[in-house]
Parts: sequence; C-alpha cells; structure tokens
Amino acid sequence: MSNTFTPEQLADYDGTKPEKGIYVAIKGTIFDVSAKGAMYGPGGGYHCFAGKDASKALGKSSLKPEDCIADFSELDEKEMKTLDDWVVFFKARYDIVGTVDK
Repeated sequence: MSNTFTPEQLADYDGTKPEKGIYVAIKGTIFDVSAKGAMYGPGGGYHCFAGKDASKALGKSSLKPEDCIADFSELDEKEMKTLDDWVVFFKARYDIVGTVDK
C-alpha cells in the first residue's frame, strides 16, 4: 500500500530515528533506502538526500544540501536524463513506499 507524505513527514525518515527507517524521494516517489544505512544514514556520503525529495541534487550530481530540493524545473536536458536514470536505478534496487504530497 502506498502512502502520501508531506515534506515535513518525509523529513522524519532521515536516519536520525532508526525505528523510522531512511527514505529518499525522487520526482515525488519515495524509496526506502534503509538497507543502505551506511550510505544514506547520518555520517554517510549520501545522507544529504535522506528525508527529502532530492530530485534537483540527483539531476545535477550534487551533494550540496541546498540542491536537495524537489523543484527540478531548472535542470537542463542532460541533467533531466541523469535524473531519469536515477529513477530507474532506485526502482530497480529499492521499494517504493509512497509519494510526496506537494
């Protein structure tokens, strides 16, 4: 069953509350990345994506916290392809647990 999360609710799944798990959203789809806690949890190289819709950052191949936002409207064609490739990657590896309510 799919759930709808507000951005504030999604933020609770950033890995700082282990009982909640770790979620990353891309283009509004939320993936459970808890199995890769070493990467997405606190101290992990990709923790900046945890608990957020990180679409812009993934499209830009950026780890900057300010890029970890849902609005990817400024991405160019190459960056959009990169973002779409990330969606395919995540769908192949992680369970979808919901969507982000805009």
